[in-house]
Amino acid sequence: MTFVSRITGFVRDILLARLLGTTALADAFFVAFRIPSFLRRVFGEGAFSQAFVPVFAAELHKEGASADDEARAFIDHMAGTFMLVLLVVTAVGVLAAPVIIWVLAPGFLANPAKYHLAVRLLRITFPYLFFISLVAMAAGILNTRGRFAAAAFTPVLLNLSLIVAAGVIAPHSRAPVVTVAWGVFMGGILQLLFQIPFLRRIGFLPRPHFSFRHPGVRRVFRLMVPGIFGSSIAQINLVVDTMLASFLVTGSISWLYFANRLLEFPLGIFGVALGTVILPHLSAKHVKASSEEFGHALDWALRWVVIIAIPAAAALMVLSMPIIVTLYRYGAFTAFDAAMTGRALVAFAVGLPAFLLIKVLAPGYYARQDTRTPVKIGTIALIANMGFNIVLIWPLAHAGLALATSLSGILNAYLLYRGLRREQIYQPGPGWRRLWIQVGGASLAMVLLLWPAHHVSRAFFTASGMHRAAVLGAWIAAGLTVYGTVMWLLGVRPQALRLQSIGANEDV
Repeated sequence: MTFVSRITGFVRDILLARLLGTTALADAFFVAFRIPSFLRRVFGEGAFSQAFVPVFAAELHKEGASADDEARAFIDHMAGTFMLVLLVVTAVGVLAAPVIIWVLAPGFLANPAKYHLAVRLLRITFPYLFFISLVAMAAGILNTRGRFAAAAFTPVLLNLSLIVAAGVIAPHSRAPVVTVAWGVFMGGILQLLFQIPFLRRIGFLPRPHFSFRHPGVRRVFRLMVPGIFGSSIAQINLVVDTMLASFLVTGSISWLYFANRLLEFPLGIFGVALGTVILPHLSAKHVKASSEEFGHALDWALRWVVIIAIPAAAALMVLSMPIIVTLYRYGAFTAFDAAMTGRALVAFAVGLPAFLLIKVLAPGYYARQDTRTPVKIGTIALIANMGFNIVLIWPLAHAGLALATSLSGILNAYLLYRGLRREQIYQPGPGWRRLWIQVGGASLAMVLLLWPAHHVSRAFFTASGMHRAAVLGAWIAAGLTVYGTVMWLLGVRPQALRLQSIGANEDV
């Protein structure tokens, strides 16, 4: 389902690139869209989910016949209280839109038309935060009950809403970018409505009751306070990048957006999916005081991160230009835009393994209801990112901002890993040295095969979209085949990487 979401997301971005290019209109829209998306990942998918899922799991695993009834009561009070908080935040965001744009994109002040357009678009897109945060709560309920598909499919509805807005309605609109903003608003409503029948089917459709006195509600909000910062480090880094990019040449924000969207493909398909599955699993193991199985689950997830992230990062670097030209080089998106986006993508790809590791390592803390440690680590990473930005923006411009984000992500992942090791929450299982050799050898073989595709010829730029897609698809298929074959020859077997095998099979 996450894969379907990312594919429709690509279609969405292709249409946005064709319609808006990297103009001032595009920069204004991406700033207006990024702000509620940033808050969504902080309040919804981030701090709230990481606080809510462990508490809900604890309610479900209470002993006694009334455990389900108590869990439902918790859900009802949590839904009502959370809705009130979101209404207040949304109202403040809409009213304070001029101030928000002034703070987060100060470079727009030099272009009043761009600034006022961004304010108008933000007032349309900001309510998306209300709907999508409730979607995140519904997803937390479904995931904790072992129902992952419906929650993973919901982003498709946002993508479809934007596809219709950008591809069907906007070309015939007097203000295409405003039409696209309304597509964001409608996408939030559709995603929330989609969750309702699935919640009813499992018997956990909330009947909202406002109450800050419920002990479970108080526990969630106490965990959220430090978690808001701890879960938002990567997003804060992106906001800082946006602030600094607003002072660079027009198009810089859009180049960073399109490059980051390509990074989100492997991060979303694998990192988000794995993090979504691992958090309720680890929470249940913690409730049952099964420390050995807790460590085995972390070890299993980390092995999969290495197997996927290393070749994915290498392939994004080598194939950056063919991918960008194939997906975006249409309409208002120029060859110069492709080159600038390619530089940002290579810089972002440096941090891909770290970003994936964070998706696995952070739940190792949140599952034990420890939200403070990631905050301390995140603070260090955020300060480091600001330092990297100052050093790298001058020689590398927007690509320097992307590289700074990657370097701070690497630091964040290292500190999270070191903390789990130091507290003896995680101990690596057998076979890690051999796995690194296997993945390194297979990735090197893949890079050597793909290297000729690194340079994009003039003929490829001018070829039809279908021809480009066919050529790129052939390169990707060849790279996957070589990587998989070499991994097999070096002794990696898929059946040995199943969760129950870790800790028992020394051959992995």
